Amino acid sequence: MRSPLILLAACALALVPASTADAAGQWGPLAPPNPHLGPLGTATMHGDAGSSDATPLAGPGPGNVSVGVYPLAAACPTLLQGSDGLVVALCTAIAGQAPVLHLLDPAGGAPLGTSLASLTLAKGSLLGGVYAYLDNADRLVVVDGNRTLLRVAHTRDAAGGWRLAVESSTDLSSAIPVGDNVTGLVPDWSGNVWFATGKGLVGLVAPTGRAAVVALPAGEQVANSISAAPSGRIAVATTHALYELRAAAGRPEVLWRAAYDRGRARKPGQLSWGTGSTPTYFGPNTGADFLTIVDNADGRVNALVFRSGSGQLVCTQPVLTKGGAGSENSPIGIGRSLFVASTFGYPYPAVPEGAGQAVPATAPFIGGMTRVDVDDAGCHTVWENTVRSAAVPHLSTVDSAIYTVTRIGLDTTTPLDGYAFTVIDPDTGSVTSSRPLPGTAVDDPLQTSPLVTHGGEVLQGTITGILRIR
Repeated sequence: MRSPLILLAACALALVPASTADAAGQWGPLAPPNPHLGPLGTATMHGDAGSSDATPLAGPGPGNVSVGVYPLAAACPTLLQGSDGLVVALCTAIAGQAPVLHLLDPAGGAPLGTSLASLTLAKGSLLGGVYAYLDNADRLVVVDGNRTLLRVAHTRDAAGGWRLAVESSTDLSSAIPVGDNVTGLVPDWSGNVWFATGKGLVGLVAPTGRAAVVALPAGEQVANSISAAPSGRIAVATTHALYELRAAAGRPEVLWRAAYDRGRARKPGQLSWGTGSTPTYFGPNTGADFLTIVDNADGRVNALVFRSGSGQLVCTQPVLTKGGAGSENSPIGIGRSLFVASTFGYPYPAVPEGAGQAVPATAPFIGGMTRVDVDDAGCHTVWENTVRSAAVPHLSTVDSAIYTVTRIGLDTTTPLDGYAFTVIDPDTGSVTSSRPLPGTAVDDPLQTSPLVTHGGEVLQGTITGILRIR
């Protein structure tokens, strides 16, 4: 049952004035770049500190594509590109399931499929160590299974060989207890490194190396990444509520909490009993006026839009009414528009410990996407489709195109299903092009996030490596 507080807040619709995206596909604006991150669009899994999943980079477009493969014997959910053009991939090895970093050069310099260097990290939980980012020195920032904050640099020796090595480390074991792992990581605009753990701790590491944490209410878990805004605010979604925090005297301080409808159980195609969203900052003025997540309500799910700073519920809108009613993916958010993709029924091979049983246990993967716009009257649906996205969709503001990988086959999935590189018109929701990709089960993207590179390619992680689409 929806909270009366949320229903009451839904009546408050005083919005900042701005124009919506026009029919020509002009999208605006992204938040200003975070000075402590690498290049905008490629330094985080979701493109930027606000997790917009929108990029100012052009992709391959709707024409013919060629596809190459990096067979790394690892699932690769996190692909990041630095200012030098090299890609750091954070993967999970099939053998032993330990996190392993790979350094790749998509522009050449080594045969396609070759890793220039690799480095194995300490293993944590299923979601521990999945989220990382590149800082403004192209170093990967990650917390490993030993609860150590690492900055990993890549360097070249006199003979031309590459190596990955830990350049600095900060022990967080005094702040994070044994048995807990970091699931989300982002820097704020002051250089603090914020983190959230699976068991509901939110902390920051100051530039001095001092760490401080605050515990969210008992029983609330964090199963997705976290986001930052230029205002200094940090967004964290737990399995029960959405929070905004800020740094106060060197410690995390909760600004507001908004409970949402988490439903009666985890849904099939989701990894936790609650929202599957990394919170997305978006908005027409600063690029971070609003925050959005998708709830986990029984039956029909809803996109919830809150005002950053106050936590006022701006509006709520049912989404995915033509497809599967559930999403594990972070929404795309830019200007006054947000885009939600369904993962309901997607066949994940494993879920995190403590996720609980899915209800129902399994379901067909129908797919579906919804675009919602926010205006002075609230939220309204612009379009819905039945695209079966198998990856986290990304919007290129240059191309005015949404890029994703779709699953090809019957709604009842099988290991023989195929995949296609698919381009969607964000104005209408129609498919502009769909090009078959090689492989079947071993090339499952598993709802991971692609990387639109500075060279106009898309790198897409799979359960066995990376596809390069150009």
